[in-house]
Amino acid sequence: MTMATTGIPRHTTDVDQPVPEELQIRLESGEAVVWRQTLTLPTYEPDDPSQYPMYLDNRVYQGSSGRVYPMPFVEGVARTPVPRAWHAVFLENLYVRVVVLPELGGRIYSGYDKTTGYDFFYRNRVIKPALVGLDGPWISGGVEFNWPQHHRPATYFPTEAALDMNDDGSATVWCGDHDPFARMHGTHGIRLHADRSVVEILARLHNRTNLDQTFLWWANAAVRVHDQYQSFFPQDVTYVADHARRAITAFPKADRPYYGVDYPRLAEECAGADRIDFYRNIKAPTSYMIVDTDESFFGGYDHAAEAGVVHWADKRISPGKKQWTWGNSPFGQAWDRHLTDEDGPYIELMAGVYTDNQPDFAWLSPGEVKRFSQFWYPIPGIGVAHQATVDAAVHVDLTRTGATSRVDAAFTVTRPTTAVLRIRDIHCGVLHEEEAHLVPGEVARIGVELPESLDAARVRVQLCEGDDVMLEWKLATPDDAEPWSATEPPQPSEVASADELYLTGLHLEQYRHPTRSPLPYWAEALRRDPGDARVNLALARREYRAGKYRRARDHAEAAVARLTVRNERLRDTEAYYVLGLILLRLGEMEEAARQFGRAGWDNAWVMPAGFETASILARNGQHARALAEVELLLLHGAEHPRLVALRVIVLRRLGRLDEAGVLLRAARSDSRVDDVLAFLADGALPTDGNLLVDLGLDLAAAGEHIEALRVWQAATMSPVVVSGNARPVAHYLMAATHQLLGDATSAALDRSLARAADRRWAFPVGLDAHDALVAAIAAEPDDAVARLLLGMLLYDAGRRSEAQELWEEAVSGGLADAVLLRNAGLAAYNVTGDDERSWVCFMKARELAPEDARLLYEQDLLAELLGHPVSERLQRLELAATLVGRRDDLVVRYANLLTVSGRASEALVWIESRQFQPWEGGEGEVLGAWDAARDALGLPREDPPLNLGEARPVAIPPVAVHDDGHTDYFATSLPERLLFHRINPR
Repeated sequence: MTMATTGIPRHTTDVDQPVPEELQIRLESGEAVVWRQTLTLPTYEPDDPSQYPMYLDNRVYQGSSGRVYPMPFVEGVARTPVPRAWHAVFLENLYVRVVVLPELGGRIYSGYDKTTGYDFFYRNRVIKPALVGLDGPWISGGVEFNWPQHHRPATYFPTEAALDMNDDGSATVWCGDHDPFARMHGTHGIRLHADRSVVEILARLHNRTNLDQTFLWWANAAVRVHDQYQSFFPQDVTYVADHARRAITAFPKADRPYYGVDYPRLAEECAGADRIDFYRNIKAPTSYMIVDTDESFFGGYDHAAEAGVVHWADKRISPGKKQWTWGNSPFGQAWDRHLTDEDGPYIELMAGVYTDNQPDFAWLSPGEVKRFSQFWYPIPGIGVAHQATVDAAVHVDLTRTGATSRVDAAFTVTRPTTAVLRIRDIHCGVLHEEEAHLVPGEVARIGVELPESLDAARVRVQLCEGDDVMLEWKLATPDDAEPWSATEPPQPSEVASADELYLTGLHLEQYRHPTRSPLPYWAEALRRDPGDARVNLALARREYRAGKYRRARDHAEAAVARLTVRNERLRDTEAYYVLGLILLRLGEMEEAARQFGRAGWDNAWVMPAGFETASILARNGQHARALAEVELLLLHGAEHPRLVALRVIVLRRLGRLDEAGVLLRAARSDSRVDDVLAFLADGALPTDGNLLVDLGLDLAAAGEHIEALRVWQAATMSPVVVSGNARPVAHYLMAATHQLLGDATSAALDRSLARAADRRWAFPVGLDAHDALVAAIAAEPDDAVARLLLGMLLYDAGRRSEAQELWEEAVSGGLADAVLLRNAGLAAYNVTGDDERSWVCFMKARELAPEDARLLYEQDLLAELLGHPVSERLQRLELAATLVGRRDDLVVRYANLLTVSGRASEALVWIESRQFQPWEGGEGEVLGAWDAARDALGLPREDPPLNLGEARPVAIPPVAVHDDGHTDYFATSLPERLLFHRINPR
């Protein structure tokens, strides 16, 4: 047996600051420490978002919908960096140091192996966002935690953070974030343990809403790569799949063209060029995800540094294992330059929990919490891991020289242990074993020649601690059968059964398909059988989410009617529960409670239905009954944070303050980042306006109306920030609550304050905002601001005709607002096809905001769609040359107009004098304009200059929209022009 360690030069940066003196004793004793510290990094600041709501639900993003509303949309990043002091959290133990940036989605910024001097996560020494994220800015490096969609909506937003140093020697930073779409809450803890080299991620995903929600979870770990970097999957992985399983290939040797690259042909020219586990061979931006494995680990290994990283998570809930790369080609290198100044290329090793593909969404039930852990740890020079657990990893070589066979194994561990290293034959027993004391960062090697007659499938390589087998390797026997690939579903009329129609629609809804709606499939099912229970229930949920309560009620009652034809004791009582929710919104509280009672007969719905019942009782002042309901529900044992908060509130109302205090302290210890519990504990308020709105809604739902008003008052004074503006909606919520409490004067005052509030980036979302705005219009029919805001919400919810009517009424009411007129123009084109009205609205919007470059860009898009002459469009842009220069997309459009107008040399000047920033998925626009200008001048095709920000791709992606106008079901990207998308195209 031999021991070895590797030493790699370490560069001192702010990340390497010493541990605070007061924590040194704890660290030296073997325990983990955590502390806050400022980390100053060169930072390219994102531009302010557009002031206009972006309705991009037909945008393709990571295989699903690129909808961004209600998030403001960022479209540019500064070209030069400035020093910025980031609030960072440092965690350290004897073996590793981890730095976390709560202000950037709570991502891990760096992971450093103290035993080898190796950065096992890619450390980017600059914060340089590129236009990759769902709503714009995204940075490379470290570990990004993505939920409920990819890339995480809040990836560039700040999170709330709390630090713990525990009695067991562990240290944790907890980061909590707010899902802007469904208002769910995600918390992830990043923990170091005493005397272990693992980084544990503790995730807690909470569906705070009263409807089931879809989600995915991927942890994206970036690692620095070069020609000698290899990603590894378990040895039983023989196939990998693209997004949505639209394509597959063998692994690690690609056996067919993949992402347009013909790997078998390349291997004929250069041996090994088909190995897609090596970064050097992948020439195009490429994803691949395993399709199946019986193992729980994967990772990457740097053969030059003799170090790497392993991820481990329980395969029963964590099947997702993926590699992503921009590609080792000029195209990929262009993206590297957009994301870093000097740290070079990276790949992402992505770990999915409750998901194995993208898109691949699972479900969270109302009120449900899912908890799970993931583990990352560095490995020294063992080579790629062939088996790994959370405690150890091993690399195994089976070699044959002539008649001699040999097995060699290299082990590493994540905690100090005295272990037996063993090679055995399952039939004949131990072939070789040694005892060794191992610590993280060391490599232990053993080897033995095998008997000539021994079948390698009988060999086991083990690391044992006493009687416990910490790790065991055996030769994999993978299934060579080719896995299935996804296909486009047939048109509704071609689907054979109502069952398949329902399931196809459910799939499209669950996976948030960007270009296909479930509605035609469900409409066809109801045409065949108007009483179909599952389809009616699906439509009831959909209409409820859109605020169409009466239509939702009709569908829910139709579902109940079919389900109860023979038996009212239903096996699945969801229909009763959904009907109860709808009745609540319609103000029929007693009937709603009756339906919740029926729903509670089914264990799957007893918690959601019981919570709604308890909330009704609490709002009605029936505190003792509410408490009895809550305590009965808690006997079921399911975690439900809002139920715990409701119990605290009701106990206090009953004067049982000591009980409430004990319960609250225990709940806060278990839920470290929870705004409701923090408020109940000491009146603490979040600073973010959207969080304040949600806190107020939770309090109001429990009948704490006065406290809700106080919280919403704080929201009306919250900063107007790039993550959104809560001020007007908070005022309208206050008005609705004052009206409910019988204070008409205060209600009218708040509606007046709402109309006067700053509306920049105020994009309402959710049923509570919907109901408050509807109530405001009912109280004051001439409230044009309420119409503007409600129209935004309805347009996003698919109620586009109603949104258009509201916007036109607001215009008629005299509200002079560029956002309103732009929205009205968008709706006129998309909804009614009134081209003249659309153009008039955009003209008036530009009169109100003549310095708005986004508005000029959209106006030119519309002018092109309406067939306006090139000369007219060119003249308009020339008169606004300063605005044109503010946007890449406007420069491209202007350059193209110059080229077709015979002024290609001027087009080249514009293009070659600008540093462009392409959108991921939107590459090619700048290059196309440059090529067109050069073609017009008779110049040869060349590699583009660096300032274009992109290079020629090795492989051309599939066409998204075919010549007949049909959008490909598996389209990877679509132009932003989908902002202009007619409901009924001519």
